[in-house]
Amino acid sequence: MKIRITSGKVSLQAELRDTPTTRTLEEALPFEASAQTWGDEVYFSTPVSVKLEPDARQVVEPGTVCFWTEGDALALPFGRTPISTDDKPKLASRCNVLGHIVGDAKALAGIKAGAKVRVEKA
Repeated sequence: MKIRITSGKVSLQAELRDTPTTRTLEEALPFEASAQTWGDEVYFSTPVSVKLEPDARQVVEPGTVCFWTEGDALALPFGRTPISTDDKPKLASRCNVLGHIVGDAKALAGIKAGAKVRVEKA
C-alpha cells in the first residue's frame, strides 16, 4: 500500500508492507494530526491503536515508517534522535516497522512541531 504524507509544502509518499498495523491504519485513512518532533524524527497521533508486532524494532534506518504503539502514533525518523548512539535513528521504544519513505526522507525536516499533517492513500 502507498500513502501520502502532506504538511504545508512538504509532500512525501511511503510504501508500506502488508502487516496487521498497516491494514488497521488503511481503514482509518484519511486522517489529520498535529506534528511533533524529537531530534530528527517527526511523529503524530493516529486514530488507531494496535499491539506491538513480533518484528518491532527500536533502531531503524532513516526513512523507515514506524508505528509507536505506546503513543498510537506514526513515527517518521530521518536521522538521529536524542537517544541515538550512532548515525541511525533510535526510537523512544520498540515500534512496528511498516515500510519506508520513497525518495529523500530528509524532506521531513520541513515539518515543524505543531504543523498540520494529513495522511491519505496515494
